[in-house]
Amino acid sequence: MTQIARMFLLLVVAVFGVSPGAVAGEKLTPILDEGGLYRWPWFHGSFLDLKEDLTEAQAAGKRMMILWEQRGCPYCKDTHVINLAIPEINAYVKKNFLVVQLNMWGDREVTDFDGEVLSEKKLARKWGVVFTPTAHYFVEANELKEGKSGKEQLAAVMPGYFRPFHFIRMHEYVKDRVYDKMHFQRFIAEKVQEYKKAGKSLDH
Repeated sequence: MTQIARMFLLLVVAVFGVSPGAVAGEKLTPILDEGGLYRWPWFHGSFLDLKEDLTEAQAAGKRMMILWEQRGCPYCKDTHVINLAIPEINAYVKKNFLVVQLNMWGDREVTDFDGEVLSEKKLARKWGVVFTPTAHYFVEANELKEGKSGKEQLAAVMPGYFRPFHFIRMHEYVKDRVYDKMHFQRFIAEKVQEYKKAGKSLDH
């Protein structure tokens, strides 16, 4: 990159408040925390009362997502260094989702939607989380079933690593409430045909 181009990028960053990577179309870089999990600065700093998190999400005009991960998980890493490293995907998820990251083997105390307080690892067992990454997407706050656990409050689940095209489609599927109309697999099939007809790339 030339000195002039670099100065232009810095000017755009100063004026519009976006990252140089996003401007240049380059990959973004996640944080690797002390517990060995990759994360982003905009992940929710939750007190781990899930009903409160859902209320906060709805007040911000977002949907709530729990992203289950574990240390050393290669597909968890790919979710961050491949999928969320793409500026357009990162910006879409940040804008439309309140993301709570949980450790499948963690010891932090979490208050489930039914009021039960238990560790992350016990909550994972309670909800049937058996591998990572797993993403849980919840109903909106006004749709909560009183006294029911989080596993009974789900709008959709992403069971494992999805490639960028499928990953961003899942978030569109939840954000636009397409799950009220059709199964995710049908939604994906229709999107693939739409992209092929338009000659658009399926990279993401």
